This record gives sequence, structure tokens and C-alpha cells, in this order.
Amino acid sequence: MAVTNIIVGERPQESNVIPIVPGMRTDVSGRQVRNVILLSLPDDEYSLIRPHLEAVDLPHHLILHEPAEKLEYGYFLNEGMTSLVVLTSDGRSVEVGIVGREGVVGTPLAVGLHRGPYRAIMQISGSGLRMKAAVMEDTLLAAPTLRIALARYALVQGLQVAQIAACNRLHEIEQRLARWLLMCQDRVDSELLPLTHDFMAQMLGTGRPTVSLAAGILQRAGLIENLRASVKILNRKSLEGAACECYGVIQHFNGGLGLK
Repeated sequence: MAVTNIIVGERPQESNVIPIVPGMRTDVSGRQVRNVILLSLPDDEYSLIRPHLEAVDLPHHLILHEPAEKLEYGYFLNEGMTSLVVLTSDGRSVEVGIVGREGVVGTPLAVGLHRGPYRAIMQISGSGLRMKAAVMEDTLLAAPTLRIALARYALVQGLQVAQIAACNRLHEIEQRLARWLLMCQDRVDSELLPLTHDFMAQMLGTGRPTVSLAAGILQRAGLIENLRASVKILNRKSLEGAACECYGVIQHFNGGLGLK
């Protein structure tokens, strides 16, 4: 898979005093911050880390890090969605977690680890802020609210991974697909999800014909519409009813992360 080059936003010259716009958080390049973790910080902690946050555009299929490789950055998404993917030696893959603006990519850094077990890849393009791994580790010593928020997010992410593993083993493909579409919509705040059946099959660890069959069942029930290279959610409430219990469990985990 080709790796897309990352686009770093231009940064103005920094001064000793970095202003914060009243009622709205911005990075040093002037972009609005929408990441839930960054918005939850007290002003003094955000002022501390703001000079180290680098604005980046995150295009589709950009790989943020590979399994077992050293983590160079932590990423706070403002828009878009990152998939956490387990790869096997025979080339197969399955998604075990997703990250949107509620969280951070690079959670091992929150607990002093420098490598992660998953591929992190942008599956819905967006933008965000990145911080060098070494800087993040040093900053956490002086930012207790951020340290607690990242530790809590790492725990919730681990619970999410465990629940998705159980879901992939125990539940029918239509239920799993419904659950996954709901989780995606929670993170991108849109009824239209730019997802192909090939991609959905890869993320759910099954074949494309199986996903197409399941998507057809949900479409005939009036829950979604299958479009070219995308899926539109037509009836979210009924889609929640079609999902397995895992969606509700994961939502319970996410209650403190701004996604409930």
C-alpha cells in the first residue's frame, strides 16, 4: 500500500506569548481545534502544549505508524477517522479499533511505551495536530490533566479492542456491519460515509461478497443506502436496533469521551 506524504500546515513565527482566542481554541497556525481531549484541558495546560502542536492534513490511506516500529508522533485528530489494524503474516488484516476527534493515535506514549502493536491508517481523510513523541512524554510530567485524559483514553481503547474481538467472533455479519457503521458515524458526524465494500470487508475480516450481502440486507430494510464508494445512513435509530449489543457496550465505554 502506498504511503501518502503528510502535509504540514504553515506555522507563524512564535513569540513568548501565545494568544488563545476567547471561546475557541486554535493552534499556532490559527486553525480551530476540535479534538475532544485538547478541548477538555485547562487553559494553563493547553498553553503549555500549544507551541508543540503541529497542524497536519491527514489524507486517505496515510499510514501514521506501523506495528512494532518506533512511534515518532502522537496525533490528535480534528476531523477524519483512523483505523487500528492487526496484520497477519499471510497478508490478511482486521480492524480492532477506530480513532476520531475523541481521542489520540499513539496511546502507548501515554504509558511510556515507544512502540505500538497496530497499523494506524487514515480511512476517512481529515486533519489534526501532531506532537513529537519525546516532547509528549516530557510534557505529560507537567500536565496532569492531559496525563489523566490520555491514560483514561488508553484504557477505554483497550476495552474497545476487546469488545470488537468478541464481536467479530460471536455475532452475525449484518449486526457487526451495523455496529461498525454507527461507530464510524459517531466519529465523522456525517450521514455519508466514504467507505467501499472492499474496505469494509477488510476491516471486518471477511470477504467482499459477504459484506455486500449484509449491506444489501440493511439497504432493503431501509437503514442504509449503498452508493458508489460510499454508504449513506438513512435511519440511524433503526440501524442501532439492527446492531449487536456490542455497540451499546462500546458506547458505555465512550460515555466519558464525548461520543455518547
